[in-house]
Amino acid sequence: MRKYILKRLLLIPLTLLGILTINFAIIQLAPGGPVEYMMAKYQGMNVDATGALKASSDVVSSSSNSAYQGAQGVPEDMVEVLKKQFGFDKPWYVRYFKMLKDYAAFDFGTSYYQEKSVLTLIFERMPVSVSLGLWSTLIIYLISIPLGIKKALKDGTKFDTYTTLAVIIGSAIPVFLFAVFLIVFLAGGTYWHIFPLKGLTSDNFESLSLLAQIKDYFWHITLPVLSIVIGGFAALTMLTKNSFLDELGKQYILTARAKGLSENQILYKHVFRNAMLIIIAGFPSLLIKMLFTGSVLIEVVFSLNGLGLLGYEAIMTRDYPVIFGTLYIFALLGLLLKLLSDVTYSLVDPRINFDKV
Repeated sequence: MRKYILKRLLLIPLTLLGILTINFAIIQLAPGGPVEYMMAKYQGMNVDATGALKASSDVVSSSSNSAYQGAQGVPEDMVEVLKKQFGFDKPWYVRYFKMLKDYAAFDFGTSYYQEKSVLTLIFERMPVSVSLGLWSTLIIYLISIPLGIKKALKDGTKFDTYTTLAVIIGSAIPVFLFAVFLIVFLAGGTYWHIFPLKGLTSDNFESLSLLAQIKDYFWHITLPVLSIVIGGFAALTMLTKNSFLDELGKQYILTARAKGLSENQILYKHVFRNAMLIIIAGFPSLLIKMLFTGSVLIEVVFSLNGLGLLGYEAIMTRDYPVIFGTLYIFALLGLLLKLLSDVTYSLVDPRINFDKV
């Protein structure tokens, strides 16, 4: 197993290099960019990149002589200032190799618009995404695995039918719609004001006692986590049920029953270990989804400044340092979690040997 772990760790830098290279190429080919974005913004607001230059009557008469279609109506000196400000006055290969050198040292640069380093922004937003992701994943597993096992044992009964219906309805409700529903009924929208409407903590959080801080934290996180969980446990529940049903129908189960083993011994000593393999394999993807992608709408609805919202804002404003920085962190965490999943495979079932892979 050590050889396999070492091999996977050595492959991580190559994988990250491939991801960054592909996305850098896509960014170069995609229409629009921070220069065009700022020119369009400044044309509408009549301000410039530095805050000192103003759009004047000395404008570019045609975009045919400019590399930017958005340069129509923008002074040439402003275009050059913008290109230099965002580093687009250098050839693409210079920017590419500089990016690789900086990223190898975890230097992701500074946001184009927020005047903070990308690492600072990520660290500021990380607690929100980690809170939503970890608690949602934990609760989903705590609900889905016991429920899936129970459904497998009572396959075809009324319990199985009713719970399947409830799971399908829960998964069919859009996450943001359920979040709005909770706000209307429980966060002071129309009826009760039991939970806060926004934020991860209260304004006076620092002045509270430790016990009060813990209570305040869970008070704020309840509705966002509940919104994510309600539509997230359907797939895992059905996966658990089908995995256990598949194992219960195999020959070794009949042999175990013939030997006089109790149903609990069969379930937890034999079936559980084998059936959980496929569930463990899906853990990294579920956690990554909950951490970075599944909570974007929830962060918007509940005004939570997390990594999902940060990445979305960066894409909308063409903030390339933030886009590439968050992408790099997402990919790195995904690769490490996948490796953790493989290690867990071996712990659950010692028959699995990755050293031969």
